[in-house]
Amino acid sequence: MSLAYFLRRFGAVLVVLCIVSVAVFSITTVLPGNAALMILGENASAENLAALERQLGLDQPLIAQYFQWVGGVLQGDFGTSLRLQLPVAQVVGDAFWNSMALAAIALVSVTIIAIPLGTLAALRRGSVWDLLIGLLSYVGTALPEFVTATLLLVFFADPARQLLPAGGFVSPTEDFGGFLEHAILPSATLGLILMAHISRQVRSELSEVLSSDYVRAARLKGLREKRVIRRHALPNSLAPAVAVISLDIGYLLGGIIVVEEIFAWPGLGRLLIYALQNRDLPVIQAVTLLLAVVYALSNLLADVVIAKLDPRVRYA
Repeated sequence: MSLAYFLRRFGAVLVVLCIVSVAVFSITTVLPGNAALMILGENASAENLAALERQLGLDQPLIAQYFQWVGGVLQGDFGTSLRLQLPVAQVVGDAFWNSMALAAIALVSVTIIAIPLGTLAALRRGSVWDLLIGLLSYVGTALPEFVTATLLLVFFADPARQLLPAGGFVSPTEDFGGFLEHAILPSATLGLILMAHISRQVRSELSEVLSSDYVRAARLKGLREKRVIRRHALPNSLAPAVAVISLDIGYLLGGIIVVEEIFAWPGLGRLLIYALQNRDLPVIQAVTLLLAVVYALSNLLADVVIAKLDPRVRYA
């Protein structure tokens, strides 16, 4: 992959993030609630409120406040949480790693399962396996996260059986086994729809590739079927699947908000709900911007992987 292609894609990501930062700051400034009033309380005097507003820069024009906020973000300073009275970077940082751990478990597990399922369905088109995998995909796509979470809680976290924890969090540094136990149900909830999307995409693309001329030519050369699939068909069908995975990260970031609240997982989603309920504007800004950065970088990574799998992309 050429350096020019990477720099072009990275430049596009920077432009998108600049636009997102403006949108995030603009939206949060129109939310009800005064930062100085939330810090000092409703009984604060007008003089104290005015002094704190000057200290926080709230008396400056919005454009000046924006550049002050962006300057702090670029230095890793997201301000102070209005409710928790802690540095936003510390609060968001802890929640970020918890969310990324959950998302990584879901994404890796689903990718390992979904690609073989899609491959099996494509190789056994019209068979019972194809029908069962297709049915699983439709069910996974149709069920929203809260329904999937409820079903998993009923079957695996029922008090009578208590096969898995119903919620909560254990730090992996304290008890890695306990961390994995608590992560199974929320990651499975996130993973069901992802598995449906990826397996259907792989099945569709691989079925089309298996009918292409170059695959038929490889078979006519006498190559074994396993080699044809492994060296020719499967790599060419994975590029669209990678694109689907990168788009599904957007779903993952949205779905994780619901899942973390249901399973009491202390991640970005639960922190964002807390911040919205308490009008904690610095935390809202930091979490929203961080989610946008993760999504933009995941799409950049997907572009790089697709360009590596399909050289035609980088010249398009």
